[in-house]
Amino acid sequence: MRYSFPPPPVVSVPVVGSDARFPVHRIYCVGRNYAEHAKEMGHSGSEPPVFFLKPADAALAVEAGATGELPYPALTRELHHEVELVVALGQGGRDIATGEALGLVFGYAVGLDMTRRDLQGQMKERRGPWDIGKAFDHAAPIGPITPVAELHDLASADISLTVNGALRQHSPLSQMIWSVSEVIAHLSAAWTLAPGDLIYTGTPAGVAAVQHGNLLEGRITGLETLRVLVA
Repeated sequence: MRYSFPPPPVVSVPVVGSDARFPVHRIYCVGRNYAEHAKEMGHSGSEPPVFFLKPADAALAVEAGATGELPYPALTRELHHEVELVVALGQGGRDIATGEALGLVFGYAVGLDMTRRDLQGQMKERRGPWDIGKAFDHAAPIGPITPVAELHDLASADISLTVNGALRQHSPLSQMIWSVSEVIAHLSAAWTLAPGDLIYTGTPAGVAAVQHGNLLEGRITGLETLRVLVA
């Protein structure tokens, strides 16, 4: 097949214990999946989570032990961090039953759903889409993916984020309103999921602004730490 110009390279994420990389198909995100975060954003905490997408090339893949550089994005003065558990799918499907959903999972990683909060707020006021606040360049940093076979039970794991060493966010993963299997099932009712899909599963309370020079460190028990410098 001949193209009018060279196609862009495949976006990929490192895999723990392998020299093969995980090719990214789509990035799905879940909003308001922790009650306390929903409350800090002005909601009751009882609303159902919402879904939105980021482009695949918004992924900023960071190697194990390395520090990724996140350029401070244009048009905003309020760039916020949101640390999240990322689910990487190795299989796809449509209308997946909750009891079968975990069978699609290739592995897990630590991610950041970076948000231009001021722009997102403007869109909310206009009842418009969130794209300009959520789907910008480098808006989805992600650390190495740990395959399911390399993991122990995530049910008792904690998620946290520090900025320049100071704790900003912390919660047990068990505080998610919708579990991983429920998220996959709900997504598969709206979209045909595919191998290579990444699912950012929501953030706990404590989101706040970051500045030039801040070092963000996201951690989830049993997974590789994600380190990102706001450049």
